[in-house]
Amino acid sequence: MYMKLEVVVLPVSDVDRAKAFYQSLGWREDADFAVDDGYRIVQFTPPESEASIIFGTGLTDAAPGSTQGLQLTVYDIDEARAALIAAGVTVSELFHDATGVFRHAGTRQRVAGPHPERADYSTFASFEDPDGNGWILQEIKKRLPGR
Repeated sequence: MYMKLEVVVLPVSDVDRAKAFYQSLGWREDADFAVDDGYRIVQFTPPESEASIIFGTGLTDAAPGSTQGLQLTVYDIDEARAALIAAGVTVSELFHDATGVFRHAGTRQRVAGPHPERADYSTFASFEDPDGNGWILQEIKKRLPGR
C-alpha cells in the first residue's frame, strides 16, 4: 500500500498574517483560494519538502496555535537557524534532550547546546508562527538505514 503524508492543517487566527509569515520564510506558496466568505485555503510547502501546510478559514475548529511539534528536518541546523533569524523569526538556542533520543513535549528535559556527540536526530531548535503553532528543527546529516 502506498501512503504519503501530504498536508497538515494549521489553525490560525489571521490568515493574511500567517501567509506573510510563511512567505517570509521563503516557503513556496502553492495556493490561495477564497471559495466563499467563510472558506479560504492557503497552502505553503517548505523547501525540498513533499508535505505542505494549509491554513485559512473554515478548515478546522482547532484553536489557533494549538498545533505543536511540527518537525522540519535540516542538514545543517546552524545554517537553518541563521536563515530563520535573518527572516525575523525568534528561534531558540540549540538544544538536545536529556535522554539523548528524540525530545520531550514542550521544554521539559531540554539541555542547552547541541548533542555532545552531534549525533544525527539529536540536536534541535524551535520556533513558533505568529499564532504559536510550534515548529522544531532537527538536524540529520546521515539517515538511519532504510530511511
